[in-house]
Amino acid sequence: MTCVYKRNETVISQFLLLGLPIPPEHQQLFYAIFLVMYLTTVLGNLIIIILIILDSHLHTPMYLFLSNLSFSDLCFSSVTMPKLLQNMQRQVPSIPYAGCLAQIYFFLYFGDLGNFLLVAMAYDRYVAICFPLHYMSIMSPRLCVSLVVLSWVLTTFHAMLHTLLMARLSFCEDNVVPHYFCDMSALLKLACSDTRVNEVVIFIVVSIFLVLPFALIIMSYVRIVSSILKVPSSQGIYKAFSTCGSHLSVVSLFYGTVIGLYLCPSSNNSTVKDTVMSLMYTVVTPMLNPFIYSLRNRDIKGALERIFCKRKIQLNL
Repeated sequence: MTCVYKRNETVISQFLLLGLPIPPEHQQLFYAIFLVMYLTTVLGNLIIIILIILDSHLHTPMYLFLSNLSFSDLCFSSVTMPKLLQNMQRQVPSIPYAGCLAQIYFFLYFGDLGNFLLVAMAYDRYVAICFPLHYMSIMSPRLCVSLVVLSWVLTTFHAMLHTLLMARLSFCEDNVVPHYFCDMSALLKLACSDTRVNEVVIFIVVSIFLVLPFALIIMSYVRIVSSILKVPSSQGIYKAFSTCGSHLSVVSLFYGTVIGLYLCPSSNNSTVKDTVMSLMYTVVTPMLNPFIYSLRNRDIKGALERIFCKRKIQLNL
């Protein structure tokens, strides 16, 4: 334990992260698995971003949101995964106090950014399917850029609020965090000062920044499904499921685990359960998003073919 003693107070200079509950004999196996998952996340999201930048056919509102979502997923995974991989190879898996606060800030920042971008993407699909003739006038470049900028601004406010509230807390001798990253809930249990303000703010702000966007997404997809089902054909039903099924699976995976962790009483949840649920939305979801949102998409496949064909022609010349 690294502590600084000053005027009979113990100030924590670093935290020890317990990491994942993995037996020592399986440590290297899981290290390889998480490394592959992280590299897949980085590569998949980078491919999406590069394709959208290079191919003019993808310069549409939907892909503007998608490129920002891919960047958000890439950064969101990078907030926790490199440190997790580093600590799996260290005897003392620690993180400095300042590094812990920085991890909290960027974790909340990119997590919230993806949250708001999912709402923007749901609204874009709602307008495209329910109001196809007015799509271009409603989803104007000005509105799309405004939605993206608003998402970045709101996430800055939310992340900064919680980071500043966490910085005001005092931590005594216990500096062992039963998690693989600096999770706010775990840190609040270690604080030796009053955490009631933090807990109230977390509940109120998370309810607004998490439950409200989730409700808006569900409402958008309900309207999409009801609009498509008005077409009395099996093709319409298939289109409804193909349009909403994959999106809702990722939305449910992300929001289900986050709501379960931060809005339900944590005293009833085991540490192992919390850790597994956190892995679902910090590791699995960012890795799956490129496949679910893009690589099964005909526009993305067409962009890949055009870029490879252009590259092949240039090489032949």
